This record gives sequence, structure tokens and C-alpha cells, in this order.
Amino acid sequence: MKILVCISHVPDTTSKINFTNSDTTFDTNGVQFVINPNDEFGLTRAIWFKEKNGDQVTVVNVGEADTEPTLRKALAIGADEAIRVNAQPLDSFFVASQLAEVVKNGGYDLILAGKESLDYNGGVVPGMVAALTGINFVNGCIGLEIENGQATVVREIDGGKETLSASLPLIVGVQKGVVEEKDLRIPNMRGIMTARQKALTVLESNGVAVQSKVVKFDKPAPKSAVKMVSATHLDELIELLHKEAKVI
Repeated sequence: MKILVCISHVPDTTSKINFTNSDTTFDTNGVQFVINPNDEFGLTRAIWFKEKNGDQVTVVNVGEADTEPTLRKALAIGADEAIRVNAQPLDSFFVASQLAEVVKNGGYDLILAGKESLDYNGGVVPGMVAALTGINFVNGCIGLEIENGQATVVREIDGGKETLSASLPLIVGVQKGVVEEKDLRIPNMRGIMTARQKALTVLESNGVAVQSKVVKFDKPAPKSAVKMVSATHLDELIELLHKEAKVI
């Protein structure tokens, strides 16, 4: 089985976020980038399939040269090869179009992607890839097994879980639950050294036009100071909740 794992290159949540050019551009200075967490869950599941069945795992990213360390980490974790589409990921449709081209040309049986990325949380790329390729799609996956070319997918729904069966090829939007955080792989020295020898193919963009643009970024308003009220002053608490917090 050939597995493709889509990887996003996103800022670490501990990074301090700033914007430049009148708040229209994300400032990458001093920002540490990592594999998007949902994508890393999918990658770990793919590596499990590889170890169990000898499957081939390829990772793909849409990004410029600065994203290659993220791809190399995915290779160090256990992916067999990597593909980088040499383009700036300016919007969801553009990214999905590039990924769809890779899917169409690669003959993959299973395509795994995080249900959403940590940076913009759009949650639309996996579905767009499915629409552009005509491949069946399941989102919100928290459990995945493959047996004799048939996938059993458990996905999260409002108030519970749903178990689905689907034939391959299949695109799956994964999240925490398909593996747990404790199961994520940390590259060891052997993996890091081996990753340097693995193939990293660079493809050029297919020329699809970007459909949207950033008008402005705004940071969330700073939280106001906490006001402490004595447990014996219930009337004061009620007044604050009514007049200031406006929740009663």
C-alpha cells in the first residue's frame, strides 16, 4: 500500500506571534516551526502501517525551501521519501490544488492529512483535495484500520462516534485519537542520519491562481485584570456579573 501524508509547516504554540507590513504579513523572525500536530498524528499512524505491513510512506508539503527541515524531521520519524511543492502556501484552495496534483500523479492508496492546521484552522484542505481528485473522503478520524484493501474509519461526531467502511483509495482527515500524544515518535540519531540520505523531490507549482488574500491580521484583545471578590460579599459579586461582565 502506498500512503501519502500531507504535512503543514506551522509555528510552535510557544512562539511569540507578530505581524509586519501594516499587519498584513506574518513575521517569522524568531519563530520555531514544527510539523502540524494533526498531521503528526497521521504520520505516526502511517508509520504503524509501514511497520505492520511494509507499506511505503511519502510525506508532502507545499512550501518554500525553509520548510525542508520539517520534511526532514518527518523522514527521520520514519517516512520513506518526501515531496516539496516549491510554492508559498498563500490560501487553502491553492494548497489543495498542489496536493491534488501530487495525489493524481502518485497512485496512492491512502492519503492522510490533519483535519486542520494549527496556524489558520481552516479545516478545508483535505475536503478540497478529495473534491479535486474525486476520491472518497472521511473527516474527523479518531480511529483507522486497513484490511484487504478495505478501510474501517472511526470518526468523531456531535455527541459520539461513527464507524464507517470505505474502499481504497481514500482521503482521511485525522486528529488526536487516531494515535495518542504518548505514541508520537521522537527522531533518534539513527533516524536523523538516515533521513539525510532519503529522497526529497522538489516539484514546481501547477500554476493555479490564488483565490484569496490577507487583508489584515488582528491579535486577540488582551485579557482584563482579574478582579477578586470576597466570598462574604455576594451582593458585590452579583452586581459585577450584572453590570460589568453582563452575564446575568
